[in-house]
Amino acid sequence: MQKIAILGTGAIGASVGLDLIEAGHDVILIDQWPAHVDAMKQNGLFVKMPGSEHQQAVKAYHLNEIYTLNPQLDVVLLCAKSYDSMWLTQFIKPYLKSDGVLVCVQNSFNDEWVAPIIGKERDIPCVIELSAAITEPGKVQRNTNRQGTWLGLGELDGQITPRLEALKNLLSIVGTTELTNNIFGSKWSKLIANSMTQGPIGMLGMKSSEAVLLDGFFEIALAAGMETFLVAKAAGFTIEPVFGLEQSDFDGSPRNAVELLYKTLVKHIGPHSRNAVVQDHSKGRRTEVDYLNGYVVKKGLECNVPTPMNTAVTKMNQMIADGVFPAEAQNLQRIQTLLT
Repeated sequence: MQKIAILGTGAIGASVGLDLIEAGHDVILIDQWPAHVDAMKQNGLFVKMPGSEHQQAVKAYHLNEIYTLNPQLDVVLLCAKSYDSMWLTQFIKPYLKSDGVLVCVQNSFNDEWVAPIIGKERDIPCVIELSAAITEPGKVQRNTNRQGTWLGLGELDGQITPRLEALKNLLSIVGTTELTNNIFGSKWSKLIANSMTQGPIGMLGMKSSEAVLLDGFFEIALAAGMETFLVAKAAGFTIEPVFGLEQSDFDGSPRNAVELLYKTLVKHIGPHSRNAVVQDHSKGRRTEVDYLNGYVVKKGLECNVPTPMNTAVTKMNQMIADGVFPAEAQNLQRIQTLLT
């Protein structure tokens, strides 16, 4: 039986891990939050999702406990925040088999900095759409059940390989899983969606279902998404359908494609869902905005594509992190001053 590690067992990693463990796979959960690991060791992992609740005994490890593993991991699912990817990849590298794989189950383009560390031949990019939050150590509220969860997998070189097929079979336990020969096109599509939601909703400090109803929010989201689309095209990428959409859905104008991505993502928002940036601001943690809207700004500069809205969203979230403003609805007006 394959040995699988979930590296980073926040809300997404814990949700993925629970599904695989319940299906009978040999999975260990590794995390850097001591209280979370201790809770899972003592009480197991609890995940509540629409229509069901799950309490599962798990093998949870603190970082300083994995020296016992030796190089025996076949699959590592990296589910950490983007800013932790480099050091965690370096950390887990000695425990991955020579023919093992590391799958970046993350937002942004972590493969850019993970592949040089782990080796391009062992890195597999992944796109995931799954909404969840940790409510307290050892407990997760998963807002999208398995039927509503979507994953995309692809090799760096675009080939559809036997190991990719095997990973599809594995991750199909978690949600609908598709293979693509254009994984970076899929990642750009996800970044378009994230640029419209993560940073923009994050600066408002409220439930996602409430934020998308505010006057002026859609215009900000659409502007950010259009910039991301144009940067992707300028960088030479072909936008790939995600979330179960078809290529024909993207054959119209760029605006229609961006709007469709937005509307599809909004449909997946649960009534109580708070996105990751909102949660991070509320807990005083570092956000991933620099790797989402900020990544668009960086690539826009490289491709000579203006990104005023993504720049403003990135700046506003940094101002919240710095304590200049709270995360609140008034930031919809404040952000306009950053655009002038």
